[in-house]
Amino acid sequence: MSRYAPREWQPHERPTLPGSPSTPLHSPARRAAFAVVGFIVAITGGLGNALVTANLLNLQGAIGATSAEIAWLPAAYVMTNVSANLILVKFRQQFGLRLFTEAFLLLYALVTFAHLFVNDLNSAIAVRAAHGIAAAAMSTLGLYYMMQAFPAAHRLRGLVVGIGVAQLALPLARIFSAELLEFGEWRGLYLFELGLALVALGGVLMLRLPPSDRMKVFEKRDFLTFALFAPGMALLCAVLSLGRIEWWLEAEWIGWALAGAIVLLTAAMAVEHFRENPLINTRWLASGTMVRLAVAILLIRIALSEQSTGAVGFMQALGFTNDQMHGMFAAVFVGGALGIVASALTIRPNRMIIPSTIALGCIAIGALLDSRSTNLTRPADMYVSQFLIGFGSVYFLGPAMVAGMGRVIGQPRNLITFVVLFGMAQNLGGLIGTAALGTFQTVREKYHSSQLVEHLTLQDPLVAARVQAGASAYSQAIADPALRNAQGVRALGAAASREANVLAYNDVFLAIAAIALLTMAWMLVHRLQLARRDRLAAAATAPTPSPAS
Repeated sequence: MSRYAPREWQPHERPTLPGSPSTPLHSPARRAAFAVVGFIVAITGGLGNALVTANLLNLQGAIGATSAEIAWLPAAYVMTNVSANLILVKFRQQFGLRLFTEAFLLLYALVTFAHLFVNDLNSAIAVRAAHGIAAAAMSTLGLYYMMQAFPAAHRLRGLVVGIGVAQLALPLARIFSAELLEFGEWRGLYLFELGLALVALGGVLMLRLPPSDRMKVFEKRDFLTFALFAPGMALLCAVLSLGRIEWWLEAEWIGWALAGAIVLLTAAMAVEHFRENPLINTRWLASGTMVRLAVAILLIRIALSEQSTGAVGFMQALGFTNDQMHGMFAAVFVGGALGIVASALTIRPNRMIIPSTIALGCIAIGALLDSRSTNLTRPADMYVSQFLIGFGSVYFLGPAMVAGMGRVIGQPRNLITFVVLFGMAQNLGGLIGTAALGTFQTVREKYHSSQLVEHLTLQDPLVAARVQAGASAYSQAIADPALRNAQGVRALGAAASREANVLAYNDVFLAIAAIALLTMAWMLVHRLQLARRDRLAAAATAPTPSPAS
């Protein structure tokens, strides 16, 4: 019998999509076991990048890298993660879920183990790139395991929980990673992650996913497309990750990388457009519905940069570390957990407008609350705003995926296209948000700094008094009045720079609120237009009553 021969399935067992597991009936105890394993796998996959993102400054010191060099670590992860599903979807369709599950979990554990031997920047970047590929498989595995934990009537809720759990990794990493650093410096982070990876590997070996049909799906041109698409996306991600750090118009390689990305991605799309069985269905991808879905996810992800670029960046600018922001990250975690619960309880197919509107409303309110920050603002003052943004960041994700998957079930050949689209919108939205808002913050800081410094002159009695007050703080350590006065001037300059940063971050928060509100308005207007079109169509097809004879 051929390995690709379709199996005989009961109606309730048939896999929903090619490459996804079948859905046999499970006992309550087995469902609970699937939920536990799914949670471990999903959180392990998410922590891979979260631990690095949350501790870049510590890793920078351990490796001896500059701020621009250390930024390559999260960039390398995204560079491979964003395009990995282009091949992974067909891999599990052709080689089966068992090989997919065990091979990539073992790869994940080996890559995590390799982190323990990293001692320079180049090896760290290579390991992070491999981690991006393995983590793409882990997110899919966590989703499949969590869906097995729910009966057929509530399987969509399993999808929402599965995709939401991975989003909790970053606030978790910021809460407890400081203790891991104290335990074993930066290797303590990876010892913990290695332990989680081995627990996840043991879990999936003990509790395997139900089998699926296998199909011979790989074609030679798939690898041509991947050879064009993957490096093109990698170059684009590198530009978005490093552009604001090395500055867009200063580093020559940024222009060459962007030009190379345009050429490679255009070539990949051209190859796919004229294929009979494309990896990426460009015609379906360019349909109005999918373009609107991608733009909506992209804009929401940009707005969600309020947390990474906004609140965390603001607190770091005021001198706070992760240790001092545990309460704020706990608020984000609680908000995200409640977002998962609320989304799972209220999920409705083809009703993305309601959760998206609620999520954008939470982001807008949170950003407006943060826009009133001063140099006296502390992490505790942001608990409410970060709770709202944490809730909104997870609440919209499940409905967005369900909205896209509903259009894939009837056209399974578009599965890879949707998975790539969803991953790109997620990853690129985060990168674009960080790049755009980080650049905006830098520009506004320079503007506010110039405005503040322009009015600082020693001929102003208030300025002179402030300099003297700053100089008097050094009277016990510096005997020379001229040197004390220079220290006073320097202290005043530092205060002006701090205030310029505060004003710039307030501008960033207002910009995020504007993006969220404009996105919400666009989605609501489009929804009203669709409702009006449906009413007109219904009126046009309604039978006209015949006149009484």
